[in-house]
Amino acid sequence: MNILIVEDNELTAKQLYKLLQSEKYICDIANGYLSAQKILDTNKYSLILLDWNLGDGDGLELLKTLRAQELTTPVLMLSANSEINDKVSVLDSGADDYLCKPYSSVELLARIRALLRRESSEKNSLINIQNVTLDTIARDVYINDIAIKLTTAEFDLLELFMQHPNQVITRYQLSEHINKNNYSIKHSNLVDVHIKNLRKKLNNKDFIINVRGVGYKVIK
Repeated sequence: MNILIVEDNELTAKQLYKLLQSEKYICDIANGYLSAQKILDTNKYSLILLDWNLGDGDGLELLKTLRAQELTTPVLMLSANSEINDKVSVLDSGADDYLCKPYSSVELLARIRALLRRESSEKNSLINIQNVTLDTIARDVYINDIAIKLTTAEFDLLELFMQHPNQVITRYQLSEHINKNNYSIKHSNLVDVHIKNLRKKLNNKDFIINVRGVGYKVIK
């Protein structure tokens, strides 16, 4: 797990770095607003520890800028400001958590673990094959980052394919997956109709491959 520490106080930054290294995290330090922007332009992180009061800028403004740029990396804001309104401002600006100084190392590490667990869970909900991304939790589908609308049956079929790439799934298995009334659909062409529509929406005739006489599969 890579963590970026954005802290202009050299002693505090070194203490954070040493603490996180002892927990086997890989860390970088940005000593201010501008250096953080420069580092984030080229590097990706699992988490950002962001101090509010930076020597060359405002951490809250940096946070707003990052969110406006659609950076989704979790941010834990660290600040001596303990007023409720300050906490609200931070969270409304896109922070994932807020910790007041002084804080204990135990609490800081617990907050970090919680944010990293959440981030890992959210990433695991995404399945990417070729130019198609499917979110199993939000039930969204994107083609080259552009959302497309699918019916419930189309989504369920696509999800099954993408969860089992390179595996042939029979028409009967597909029918069973979208309709539990197996008797009435055993000889139905309903699956073929759904897949025809799905291929059209995906705009990629080679994404779902027809295995003649058996069923279909998606190639990863």
